This record gives sequence, structure tokens and C-alpha cells, in this order.
Amino acid sequence: MKHSILLAAPILAAALWAQDAHHEAMDKRVDQVMGFSREKTTHHFRLYKDGGAIEVTANDPHDTASREQIRMHLGHIAKMFAAGDFNAPMLIHDRTPPGVPVMQKLKAEVRYDFAKTESGATVRITTANAKAVDAVHQFLKFQIEDHRTGDPLEVQ
Repeated sequence: MKHSILLAAPILAAALWAQDAHHEAMDKRVDQVMGFSREKTTHHFRLYKDGGAIEVTANDPHDTASREQIRMHLGHIAKMFAAGDFNAPMLIHDRTPPGVPVMQKLKAEVRYDFAKTESGATVRITTANAKAVDAVHQFLKFQIEDHRTGDPLEVQ
């Protein structure tokens, strides 16, 4: 038992380092792809029975630059996703997020509604197709975990 713990420690350390390196690189790509600072903003990903939502807000209510950049980005994201274009999350995460292939295949059955909020914007994702709902949930759960938002992984 003692030997297996000693052997596992370097493997665990390497895994933690790789995860840290992944998040550090991803955090840099987030700012480049989205056009606003992740440190000045807050992301939330919500799971609902009919899909979910992507919400981004400026942390400072007087930060109009971040608010406008959020709105521009999420407006663009809603249009891209509706067209089946998920290049932005692929660039940010350096891989295809779970759920994306099904969301692309069923794009005609999924709605992406953009709305401004007081300090940012939201994209509400809805569908009546059970396979698409599952794909949206996979996609949003991945976002929650990879962005480390702490949002619930359960449907609200």
C-alpha cells in the first residue's frame, strides 16, 4: 500500500500541473476570443428543463466598456451558434466541447435568444427536442467545469 501511494504522488502532481497549465492557457484565450477581461466580468451557465443560458455581467456597474463588449460578444455568439458555428468555444477550450456535434446537427431545433441585461447580456438556449436538451446540458456542464464558475450542475 505504501509503495502504491508513493508511486501515485508524482502521477497526481503531474495531473494537477497539466490541469493548471490547461486553465492558464484557456484563461488567456478567453480574453482574446471574447474581447473582454474575464477578471472584470462574471460568467454563469444555467441548466433549464428546455435548455439553458449563458450569462455574462461586468463586475463593476460603472464599467460600460466591459458591458458593451459583453453585449457585442454574446450577440455575436447567439448568431454563430444558431448557424451551427461553435468556433469560439473550440478556440477557447482548445477542443470541441461535449454536446456541440449534436447541437450542430439539430441546429434548426434549437433557439439562441440574445438579451441585454443591466450589466451585461444573456443568451437563452431553448429547444423542445430531448436529444438537443441533453446536448445543451452537456455543453453547459462542460462550460461550468472548465471555467470553474461553481454554477449548479443540476437542472434548475
